[in-house]
Amino acid sequence: MARPKSEDKKQALLEAATAAFAQSGIAASTSAIARSAGVAEGTLFRYFATKDELLNELYLAIKLRLVRTMIAGLDPDEKRPKENARNIWNSYIDWGVRNPMEHKAIRRMALSERITDETRRQVKESFPELNEMCQLSVKEIFLSEAYRAFGDALFLSLAETTIEFASHDPQRAGRLSPSALKPCGTPCMRRTPNDAGNTASLRSPYRPDLPVYRTLLALWARVRRV
Repeated sequence: MARPKSEDKKQALLEAATAAFAQSGIAASTSAIARSAGVAEGTLFRYFATKDELLNELYLAIKLRLVRTMIAGLDPDEKRPKENARNIWNSYIDWGVRNPMEHKAIRRMALSERITDETRRQVKESFPELNEMCQLSVKEIFLSEAYRAFGDALFLSLAETTIEFASHDPQRAGRLSPSALKPCGTPCMRRTPNDAGNTASLRSPYRPDLPVYRTLLALWARVRRV
């Protein structure tokens, strides 16, 4: 008779995987994860049949915790895209500062092709209100299939820079607090009233004349002056 699975061991494996993926990316080995959790590698595969299954279950678990936290900080009656984009961004930054290891892990997993469409669908369908808010608050080009990955990478990169700065540079953070840093990332992806029906806003985001690039250059200049 097979021994019953232990929730404590499963949780230990998920926590070890979080640290491993945060530090080494998704290339982290299952043997290292098992060793960190204090179990044999064979035990890991009793709980997760494959490494991809572990990746997807961990991604889903972290994402669901993140989205619950974000929703708790949002105003469901707020209809202004600018304010919704700001609130979504600020909630994400707050979560990242409080959970640096989970943020690093999700940052590395989010862009991986090993995270299945089914897993991403589960996240989206679990919180339709947040998905709808994002649809109304983010520039249309970043919601398209062609540039969704670029938009995700841009958001995550800006967020990672903001979180790292706010978390690990106390001296400068004293001069420019996390609350002051948070608004820096929102302008380049936020939808504005001029975006609706504006074909210019749907040009390739890789072109340097797009407002995204001008915004990033302005942010870079601002950071250098601090």
